[in-house]
Amino acid sequence: MNPKQLVRLSNIIGTISIILLIYWVFAFITIEVFGLKVFRENLTESFYMSILGILALMSGALIINIMFNLTRIAQKHNQDNELSGKHKKLVWMLLASFPLLLLVLFGGDYLTSRQKEQLLVQSAQSIVETNSKKSQHLLNYSFDKQWIHETEEILDILSKTDDNFPHVSILVKDTLYNEAVFLGFTNERYYRNDTITPVKRDYIRKTTQPERDYLNSVFEEGNNAYRYSSHDGRYELFYPVYSGEQRMVIYFSEYQRYGKIGS
Repeated sequence: MNPKQLVRLSNIIGTISIILLIYWVFAFITIEVFGLKVFRENLTESFYMSILGILALMSGALIINIMFNLTRIAQKHNQDNELSGKHKKLVWMLLASFPLLLLVLFGGDYLTSRQKEQLLVQSAQSIVETNSKKSQHLLNYSFDKQWIHETEEILDILSKTDDNFPHVSILVKDTLYNEAVFLGFTNERYYRNDTITPVKRDYIRKTTQPERDYLNSVFEEGNNAYRYSSHDGRYELFYPVYSGEQRMVIYFSEYQRYGKIGS
């Protein structure tokens, strides 16, 4: 291979590397800025490492050009016009592809969110349908030591037997000092010493205004629709359960660094 062919090959490699780097950096910035969860862990790590590979490829192509100390030979006027037209087409094609890349990234994030929603809803349904005795106990809410301890045991067993139970709690509505409050019970024991009487204020669930509006609609108006939200890798599901006048909300929350697409 003569020097001219080496330079031509290095220019091709350099051009392809630059285009790939632009795409990769654009995708990386979009994912980080908008908190998109698109690919699974292995693909995400490979994506980040590929940026270093592209930079290494560009460096190699640049070194080849420097070693042979070649410069671009001026083209004839008509050839320059022909090349200029090709370059314009390439630029327009490159620019037009960015909206498509955005669509792919946001679409991947949307699919990840929908898959997580389905998994959390299925997990909530399994508590109600396949654990009828346990769900009936949870519905028979009363703020006493026995109900709280049994609830903690139930949630602890569920969280250890199902991978889709990252953080689960039971939400109920109660009163404290004649004020309505929402209490949350998890598998974590607040009182290790059984001689200590539980205090309601230790179980108060902090909520946002939209969450309070939703919970009030469940406990006061009989709303039976679940509430799902996802943002920046955090997924939350409020799943209401009814049995006559007895009501509770199963609450799931999870933070996930990676998406669901890929292997």
